[in-house]
Formats: sequence, C-alpha cells, structure tokens
Amino acid sequence: MTTSAPAGLQVAELAAAAGVGPDTVRYYERAGLIEPPPRTPGGYRRFPPETVERLRFIQGCQRLGLRLREIGDLLAIRDTGVCPCEPAETLLRRRVDEIDAELARLGALRADLGRMLDGLQRDPCPPPTPGTWCPPVLPDVEGR
Repeated sequence: MTTSAPAGLQVAELAAAAGVGPDTVRYYERAGLIEPPPRTPGGYRRFPPETVERLRFIQGCQRLGLRLREIGDLLAIRDTGVCPCEPAETLLRRRVDEIDAELARLGALRADLGRMLDGLQRDPCPPPTPGTWCPPVLPDVEGR
C-alpha cells in the first residue's frame, strides 16, 4: 500500500502566495481564522489552495481596521454559506464611527498644537522662570 502526501501548499508557499509571513499563517491557524490543515507523514502542514484567498480576505479586513475577533465572526458566517453582508455592514459602520471620532480627536489635538506654536516666544527667547514652561501648558488639553 502506498501512502501519498496530502496535496496543497506548505506554510512558506502559502505565506508567499498570500503576501504574508509564515508566522502570520501559523498565528491565524492558532487563532482559528484558518482551519488546521492535513499533515504529511513527516508532519508538514499542507494547506488547501483556497486558503490563499482566505488569507487575503483576512489581510484586507485588517487593513480596514477590523479586529481578528470580528474577522473571525465574518468568516464563521461565510463558512456556513450565509451571506455575511448584513453583519459586515454593521462592523463597517461601527468602524467608520470610530474613525470619525479619532479624526475629531486629532483635529482638536492639531488645534492645541497650533495654539502652542503660535504662543512660542520669538527671538530672543527669555530665560526660563522657575515653575513655568515654555511654551505654556494649555489648560484642559487632556480634559476634552
């Protein structure tokens, strides 16, 4: 009886095809985002070729700022054959809201920094007075 090795891609081959590192593939496997593949008699993983697209999907979701848990939820829905569009819409709307809040925070920070720059002394810079800072610390910078 002849035993053949399972067909598929080894970790390094899969990683190269998907544009990630081999450690990323192993991490996603441990995190449950990709199924543990069959192994060769020598213990090497042999991933099915469709795993490349799954990895690209995961990477694309991460570029959008989705968390691995959220990506796993979308993949679990997709794996059942149900359209994941509704849960994806909810996640993406929440992500847009998070980005809007971060943009508002960064806009306020930029305005604070601009006021500090405008308040800097020009030549000649006066010697520091004990107990003061140059530029003066703006009140309520962190309290917004």
